[in-house]
Amino acid sequence: MTRRHPPPSPTSNAAPATSTGGRVLRILLVRDPLDANPLNVETIRGGLVSAGFAEIQIVDADLRLPDVITATQPDMLIIASESAARDTIEHVCVSTQHAPRPIVLFTDNDDSQRIKAALTAGITAYIVDGLRAERVKTVLDVAYARFELDQQLRAELDATKLKLAERKVVERAKGLLMQARGITEDEAYKRLRSMAMERGLKLVDAAQRVIDVMG
Repeated sequence: MTRRHPPPSPTSNAAPATSTGGRVLRILLVRDPLDANPLNVETIRGGLVSAGFAEIQIVDADLRLPDVITATQPDMLIIASESAARDTIEHVCVSTQHAPRPIVLFTDNDDSQRIKAALTAGITAYIVDGLRAERVKTVLDVAYARFELDQQLRAELDATKLKLAERKVVERAKGLLMQARGITEDEAYKRLRSMAMERGLKLVDAAQRVIDVMG
């Protein structure tokens, strides 16, 4: 982070920065209270204002942070941390784990191990080459797009895992019916499907009932 640049003027004609849904984005700018030589948070805030971000709140990364996040419901978190302190990064990431949001870190620390640890903890974008007013909108747009892609991939992975788990339940129920009734796999499947239709159940729920009774 380059400290010698003066903060951009907060007066700007830029249109308010919005999400893909057209809603003005709320930004929570988080200071690192552990910094011995803090980054210029006002420089970052000025850059955000110049880029069109109007709803910005500044807060320290302390024990009150989860309550602040709950109360303000920000769309994005930005961390200003001179040292990219592990405790600060983890505290911010843990504070958002139940309602994930894109998290952008501006720092002077370009240590490769620190970068890897931050991204593993949940940081969406790790920025070490300084915040410039003309770049901030692009940086945050990219971070937001990456976050949405990550969330989509996680949802697809969770759906795949769920389908696999449901398939295992159905396969086990079929095996129990085949063994108990002396029927083929196809016949066992048809019985499960008929049971599900008659009782208004999903196939996996019908299979679980069979397992509960016969397993």
